[in-house]
Amino acid sequence: MNRVLVLGAGVSGRAAVRLAKKLGLSVTMYEQTANAPFDLGVGVATGPWDRELLNGIDLVVSSPGFSERSLPVVEVLESGLPLWSEIEFASRNISVPFAAVTGTNGKTSVTEAASSMLLASGMDAPATGNIGAPLSDFADEEHDCLVVEVSSFQLRFTETFHPVAAGITNVAVDHLDWHGSVHAYRSAKGRIFANQTATDLLVYDADDAHATELATSASARLHPISGKSLPSGGSGVEGGSLFIGEIEISLEDLASDDPTHIANLAMAGSLALSLGASADGVVTGATSYRPGDHRREIIAQNRGVTWIDDSKATNPHAALASIRALDRVVLIAGGLAKSTDVSVLASEPNVVRLIGIGESGPQLVEAAKDRGHLAGTLDSAVSFAAEIAAEGDTVLLAPGCASFDQFDSYEDRGRRFQELVHDLIGMGS
Repeated sequence: MNRVLVLGAGVSGRAAVRLAKKLGLSVTMYEQTANAPFDLGVGVATGPWDRELLNGIDLVVSSPGFSERSLPVVEVLESGLPLWSEIEFASRNISVPFAAVTGTNGKTSVTEAASSMLLASGMDAPATGNIGAPLSDFADEEHDCLVVEVSSFQLRFTETFHPVAAGITNVAVDHLDWHGSVHAYRSAKGRIFANQTATDLLVYDADDAHATELATSASARLHPISGKSLPSGGSGVEGGSLFIGEIEISLEDLASDDPTHIANLAMAGSLALSLGASADGVVTGATSYRPGDHRREIIAQNRGVTWIDDSKATNPHAALASIRALDRVVLIAGGLAKSTDVSVLASEPNVVRLIGIGESGPQLVEAAKDRGHLAGTLDSAVSFAAEIAAEGDTVLLAPGCASFDQFDSYEDRGRRFQELVHDLIGMGS
């Protein structure tokens, strides 16, 4: 194998190029847009896809920007050339044990928390993959272990990817625009344990039916976790404490008693212990861990109304989890639906009003009927929410959709929401 074609000039594509050069391979990069980087010392092709780019190529490494139904990917598959994702390419050159985490929601939190538990145990255990530096940048480096966040896009084109411990947070309907079907999406998630054996560990959320169903086909040792109960043979909650293996942590010592937060810590602790974390390290990591910004973040409480930013809820599954954790919700939802049915948000009984924004706003408002109001923009939605929210209500930004129809990212959307709320109630600088 001498000549590699890398599809995509984003973060993972550039990392794959660096690894290929390190291995002494001849590399060409293809990027559809004309602004591909020319500073990597490799040949770069831009513009419309040309199948001639495959001539003389031994391996194609694809980036998540190319869906499995895109023309370049389809023609690579038709050609019979090996097609790997960046994590597959990287994992073949990783010399240390690693855990991997996937799921529709929560995988970043689990990856961060597991890494922090290992670090608190005195281990060199960076978080990588979709978080931090790409996995390719860790090829042939010396570490105790790695914790890798992996998406369905990355897992789709894996062959030998083999984590010694893996976690599946949940499996809902998402990214149908990329995978094309629910079956393809769930099958891609299942690739995380495809090469595991009975000596490996698979941790899954027992409260999620699809994650549980997926895990039953694995060959690895199964370890169920829960944020609501203590599954037999697993980790979870009982009597006001979180139990992870033989470790007991009072819920009062955690940053939140939200079941999702607890489930994430249970999974992180289980993975960390399998990689050699100490009991003290797991406790320290669990009690000190705080979820990232825009994840069910309480940003204001004013006149009996609580305002929560969950802009990270970019699919209906995540939004529903937020909604169901509250009593009376004035919901701000909508955006780019990515071919998923977001109307389910409108049927939640504790949603007293639904304020629709973005591209899918009209669909949500129609489903909400007399509880719906079409605001269009986030600015208008916040203003209207302030007018109608009553004492005891929570105004919740849980869009259930991607942000790209109106914002650069979910972070951009969340920051704008916080600015609007703070200005509205006099907290602005």
